[in-house]
Amino acid sequence: MFIYSLKASTIKFFAVVCVALATLITLIAFIPIAADDTAPVSGSIDIDYTGIKTEEDRIEFLRQFGWEVKPEAVESVEVTIPENFDKIFTAYNELQKRQGLDLSKYKKKNVQRYTYEITNYDGYDGTVYANILVYRNKVIAGDVCSADVKGFMHGLEK
Repeated sequence: MFIYSLKASTIKFFAVVCVALATLITLIAFIPIAADDTAPVSGSIDIDYTGIKTEEDRIEFLRQFGWEVKPEAVESVEVTIPENFDKIFTAYNELQKRQGLDLSKYKKKNVQRYTYEITNYDGYDGTVYANILVYRNKVIAGDVCSADVKGFMHGLEK
């Protein structure tokens, strides 16, 4: 059996500690912070998706995106997010994912859908609606669409 003993000098010990700290600081500075899924990323503006309890809260939520809407919802209905997404719902969820939202977390949940008529949509003469889906006072999905059958649908951002 061989036994080796080493005596580290104080300078070598502090050099190793300094190198370890420099490495740690470099890693912290260059590794991105994981996104918080409770606050979806929406472009360069901070959007608050929570605290949606009243009609005023919903209208103010849409104003965060620059939309002006009529003061009362055109429609308010309870819908159930399906357990299995069909082709159309999968495409709709892809639209939501591009906004930082994801409906797959809410499968089989009953949510409230509110539809508002937008009054300041530029470049289109027809009726335009904003839809938001709310679950437990949090917006979990939303879109802007035209009332025309051959119209358009896009995310909430202008």
